[in-house]
Amino acid sequence: MQEQEFQSLTGVSRETLDKLRIYVELLKKWQRAINLVSKSTLPHVWERHILDSFQILKYAPQDKGTWVDLGSGAGFPALVVAMASDYDVHVIESDLRKCQFMREVSRETSTKITVHTKRIEAIDPFNADIISARALASLEKLLELAHPFATEKTTFLFLKGQDVDAELTKAAKCWRMTPVKHTSLSSSEGCVLQLKDVRPL
Repeated sequence: MQEQEFQSLTGVSRETLDKLRIYVELLKKWQRAINLVSKSTLPHVWERHILDSFQILKYAPQDKGTWVDLGSGAGFPALVVAMASDYDVHVIESDLRKCQFMREVSRETSTKITVHTKRIEAIDPFNADIISARALASLEKLLELAHPFATEKTTFLFLKGQDVDAELTKAAKCWRMTPVKHTSLSSSEGCVLQLKDVRPL
């Protein structure tokens, strides 16, 4: 997949596509010095990272609010969300170099994000309308990390792989939730896991 195919599939504006293109260029440049993403995924960056991140916007319940992305790494899905929406996006990432990369992308694309260079557990919690994470931890651990930021109305959007059913079964022993699995656009084995009404048992 290249950028033209991504645009025809998603219908993003030219302005958003320009920002995403700069993001991809910076990712490839910084990847030479920092391991931001798996090297094998770089030739498929528009599908494996950009589309994978963009697709979760479809399941966000509103078009604005506070969005918290846990363990943001190279900025997926947070930076893509910020470029393509009006959310107040907060990224939480403890790796200083990855935070520097996200700040550079933010500057170069004029995309507003708030970067928290701390471990998730060290952040003073604030309320989030949406909490996301990608390739960070098991569902049980994600809910534990996310809980301080959540209210009864928070929507959780986690990009998950083939083990999602096992993770749901395990998490259900400690958490009550209403889960919906949405088929991934970018991976035959993946899904967007949408959770609502999450609370500890």
